[in-house]
Amino acid sequence: MDLSKFDKDCPGQLVQIADGRDVAFVPNPLPDTWDVPNELTHLWVDAREVLGELRGTGSTLPDPGLLLRPLRQREAIRSSSLEGTYATPEELLAYELDPRDPSSDKDPVNAWREVLNYQNALEMGQDLVDGDYPFSEWLIRQLHERLLAGVRGAGKGPGEIRKTQVHVGADHRFNPPPPEHLSPLLGQLEREMQANVRIDPLIRALMVHYQFETIHPFRDGNGRIGRLLLALMIYRNCGFSAPWLYLSEFFDNHRDDYIDALFNVSAKGDWSGWIRLGLLATVETGRNTIERIKRIMALKAEYEQRIRQHDGRDRLMHLIPHLLSSPIITYQSAMKALNVTYPTVRADIDALAEMEIVREVPSNRRQKLFIAHDIFHLAYFDGE
Repeated sequence: MDLSKFDKDCPGQLVQIADGRDVAFVPNPLPDTWDVPNELTHLWVDAREVLGELRGTGSTLPDPGLLLRPLRQREAIRSSSLEGTYATPEELLAYELDPRDPSSDKDPVNAWREVLNYQNALEMGQDLVDGDYPFSEWLIRQLHERLLAGVRGAGKGPGEIRKTQVHVGADHRFNPPPPEHLSPLLGQLEREMQANVRIDPLIRALMVHYQFETIHPFRDGNGRIGRLLLALMIYRNCGFSAPWLYLSEFFDNHRDDYIDALFNVSAKGDWSGWIRLGLLATVETGRNTIERIKRIMALKAEYEQRIRQHDGRDRLMHLIPHLLSSPIITYQSAMKALNVTYPTVRADIDALAEMEIVREVPSNRRQKLFIAHDIFHLAYFDGE
């Protein structure tokens, strides 16, 4: 680790690693107060306004769960992408419908399963937070165990705090704390996550994200767990009725800035640079999410009108919410959603295809796949 990059304002200590050949960074406790500097005030106000509008938009939805699933999937895909694990939305949705074990280490199923695990960990985290479980080391370890269950990182101790030194980046750009420091650091982090401090809750969540990433308590999966924890803290502490805001997409689009901003807090105490990036992420992602929700709900109303004008089958109305949550379907998944027979669901999907609500996806899979293409585009991609 290059010691010349660390100056007198770094919020921690540089300690010798056991092998004596390098040093590691051990962070100080987080500050109890932090005043927003003048140069960030306008951006902070914008972020607060976006959070308020997103809370309002989410609260007006008759069934928020319909749109939460694609948002969680976007988060799973982009947070995993930051760590070099890639899956397209089509691959993830199709894999959910027809999961299978990988045939080799190079089978793309490995990546799909890892991304799906992230989505499952998010869902579990929301359940735990909704059940009034506090943010704690125990909760973090539960999330990590779910993230690495049955995937390539499973040999790296799912849910277990590391007992070895790890390094981040090429040429050991950053060395997290040695393992003997982890227990007190995680105890302090737990107290910080639960403390009632005089810091804006969004800014505090961003600070906790930095602290977790710096501690780096696991051998693998720290980045994903850190971003997952950030989403849950924003949900819990910023007054949302559901977890609407996920920042990994912004961080993935600006990954060099993201990595540098976190490092610069450790190297020179540059909290303003990191908080600025987090506020920019909040404003851009929040506005995009608000617009996406509005457009998808308008599309839902348009599809319902098409059905009424086509033949008014009430049963097809019940399939639209299913498509909002999962825009790739099979005959089997539609049968389950509607509780109807195969001939009936085949006629229903034919009717949806005639109305240009779904189309068949060319596939060599055992099951035919159909996609609600307009919903899929709005939910998973940007632009027109």
